[in-house]
Amino acid sequence: MINKSFFKYLYTNQIIVALSILAIGWLLLELIGVIIAGFIAYIIMAAVAPLVYALSGRGIPKYLAAGAVYLLVVAILVLLIFPLIPFFTNQTMQLIKGLPEYIHNATELLGVQTRPSELQGIFSSQLGFIGSNAIQVTSQLFGGIFTLLTIVVLSFYLLLDHTRVQKSIASLFSPHLRKRALETIEKVEDKLGSWLRGQIVLSFAVGFVTWIGLTAIGVEYALPLALLAGLLEIVPTIGPIIAAIPAMIVALSISPTVALLVAILYIIIQILENNFLVPRIMQRAVGLHPIIVILGIIIGGKLLGVLGALLAVPFISLLIVVGREVRKSE
Repeated sequence: MINKSFFKYLYTNQIIVALSILAIGWLLLELIGVIIAGFIAYIIMAAVAPLVYALSGRGIPKYLAAGAVYLLVVAILVLLIFPLIPFFTNQTMQLIKGLPEYIHNATELLGVQTRPSELQGIFSSQLGFIGSNAIQVTSQLFGGIFTLLTIVVLSFYLLLDHTRVQKSIASLFSPHLRKRALETIEKVEDKLGSWLRGQIVLSFAVGFVTWIGLTAIGVEYALPLALLAGLLEIVPTIGPIIAAIPAMIVALSISPTVALLVAILYIIIQILENNFLVPRIMQRAVGLHPIIVILGIIIGGKLLGVLGALLAVPFISLLIVVGREVRKSE
């Protein structure tokens, strides 16, 4: 899709090609954090753009519509999420401290012998390491908050200059392909935005239902376990299985009956999600085969850690959309 004369020039100058590849590779490695932040900002922009355009279509100036949407998100965080943080933190710390005993009780029911003192020592050493590096942890926390604010601000400005950004990307292609490039960009944004909006709804729905179910069964620490289930919903296929493990450990420490009820709860949630929630909520998102998802998550996690695993699915979706459009243009 890019001007063929440019590729022809590079092909006839192989030394320049080799040096260019090395330079680009080095630059990408140096700027990987910036690239990830930009990709996240782009996904956020794609997710909120339809709402902003719907408001601006009613006569509201675009900058006011965008500001209203972002202020609404901040208001939700301040009024609904932030007040729960102290309670959630307390519950999480209690769960971490009590986890060695829960593991010991659960393994005893399964006929496996463990030493609570050794487990407690492992967890205590980790907590002690965190405490001894309080300054480092605090700096990382504030660094994370600063990065998050930067991403939000970047997504806001991307939204304000949305049309200009699209045209700037399309201008990299030859004139007769620019219209097709704009259509491809719009399809990519539609898929990425649908993915993020769908994941937020799915995570909230799964987390809320899990919290209600665990509370009704009588499992301790229902809130942090439900929040874990909601967060890991972002990781398809593997996430729900990982989220069920700590809930099963806590339930087994109570009784096998409670553990069975918890297992049934998580299975029912997965059945409802796969048959009702996902088809309705994620119908506009790109469908991916579970094998591709798992391999993408493993590769993303290996290359970029947790962020790589979380962003693997939208990145693969982007590649698939672009690949389909390139095949159509051939």
